[in-house]
Amino acid sequence: MKSITKLDLQYAHRFYGFKGEAQYLHGHTGILTIEVEDTVNTGVNMVFPCNEIQKTAWDILKNFDHALVLRDDDPLLPAILKVYEETGIKDGTPQNQMKGEAFKTELATAYPDCRLVVTKETMTVEGMIKIVYDLLKDKLNIAKLTFTSGVNEASAEFVTKNNIDRCPLCGIRMSDNGVCKKCGYKH
Repeated sequence: MKSITKLDLQYAHRFYGFKGEAQYLHGHTGILTIEVEDTVNTGVNMVFPCNEIQKTAWDILKNFDHALVLRDDDPLLPAILKVYEETGIKDGTPQNQMKGEAFKTELATAYPDCRLVVTKETMTVEGMIKIVYDLLKDKLNIAKLTFTSGVNEASAEFVTKNNIDRCPLCGIRMSDNGVCKKCGYKH
């Protein structure tokens, strides 16, 4: 069975090297649908609480919200960083509250203080699915991801293989030491 949740992401990007309208810097509202598959947890009668799927995903993916997403070889990148430096926002401001932990993977690097994500590939809907799966595959039993941005949409299905130990009282992932971070239940 699956638990399904959605996240909205507001971001700007461009397709560097693309011959068409998307070569210009532009913004989107992206909708990410995350489908988590597992057995129904008998204690809470659900696969995984949707609000916990959102929290787990949002802790990482909020780096994409209200961010600029550029490919690592885009010549705009040094220019943007220079302007951010000159205007005093490169290292963050007190108003920059919506930021997650910095991350660096083979596919993307997040610089939360300057609301920037640098990607290896052009950030298409397909590219976003690759990045999201890479970031969340060890945290959730992702069966399917769908990302919609403007009129573009892509989805990918995955084989779930994680054996995630979940709390019998509230359904969330147990910590490594067997304690539920939400309700305190211990194995």
